[in-house]
Amino acid sequence: MNPNRRFKRFDVRPLLARGITPLSAIEQRLAGLGDGEGLVVQAPFLPSPLIEMLQGQGWESRFERGARAEWLVYFWRSS
Repeated sequence: MNPNRRFKRFDVRPLLARGITPLSAIEQRLAGLGDGEGLVVQAPFLPSPLIEMLQGQGWESRFERGARAEWLVYFWRSS
């Protein structure tokens, strides 16, 4: 992962708490990224199906546990 990449944060926990699937919102944010940008998705669980789906579409990813037991998943395109 390029250390100079800027990541926009998207916390999907409020959507999930309301029973809304955040996939379309994530896809919209990914589509709106510019050069040198990435998206970090903050979720209450590791979204493995999302990671696999986006990897199949050419997105790279890295994930880590957050400070409050949430997951942070970083997505970016290779440059």
